[in-house]
Amino acid sequence: MEWLFWGVLFLVGNPLDIISPSSGFSSGQSQYQPAAGEEELFQFVKVVIADTEDVWTKLFSQHGATYKEPTLNVFNRSVQSACGAASSATGPFYCPADQSAYIDLGFYEDLSRRFGAPGDFAMAYVIAHEIGHHIQNLMGTSAKVQQARSRLSEADYNKLSVQLELQADFYAGVWAHHAQKMNDILEKGDIEEALSAASAIGDDKIQKQTQGYVTPESFTHGTSEQRVRWFRKGFTTGDMGQGDTFDANSL
Repeated sequence: MEWLFWGVLFLVGNPLDIISPSSGFSSGQSQYQPAAGEEELFQFVKVVIADTEDVWTKLFSQHGATYKEPTLNVFNRSVQSACGAASSATGPFYCPADQSAYIDLGFYEDLSRRFGAPGDFAMAYVIAHEIGHHIQNLMGTSAKVQQARSRLSEADYNKLSVQLELQADFYAGVWAHHAQKMNDILEKGDIEEALSAASAIGDDKIQKQTQGYVTPESFTHGTSEQRVRWFRKGFTTGDMGQGDTFDANSL
């Protein structure tokens, strides 16, 4: 089982329409004990997760479905998950095997110093992206992408991975759209912080920084421009039916 990082195929219409009503279960709470200086960030993560639960519970309910909340696992630099061990190099991720969002508190500093994307809402975007992977898991999208892996070349599978990641960016934008309507969460500059983070973690920008050149065939998450555009589309429309990255004419 692989991680889904910040990290039904070819959906048409509103993807929530394919979900059958079901009984939900309460999200698990992280047992992480924040160290000195971490409490504020720890509480911030929990607030963002609560906001995602408000939004997705409402959106699922509007389509006759029950949102199954993920388990939140907060860590700093290393953790053991059902998808394997993760280190500081992993950062936040979603594990489909235990339906858990793993949020690395140490990544908040990385966003600012390494990626040049400071601000609380930059981190909120990262969290919302991982919850986007949870939505894909509930819908069966991530499982179908994984099943296709054995039938595809590495280059073709990378293209599917990019589509999966860009859709998670789109879902993060959908969350921000509805969270603002429901809970008035946004302050001046927040969306700019999210867009800055989306741009900072594009495959092209990271490859240029780390190896000095870009190899598009090895992209797995999308370019900076693509990540910004799909998040912005989700935020602008708030419409999940417009997030079909698998059948888009252009990414």
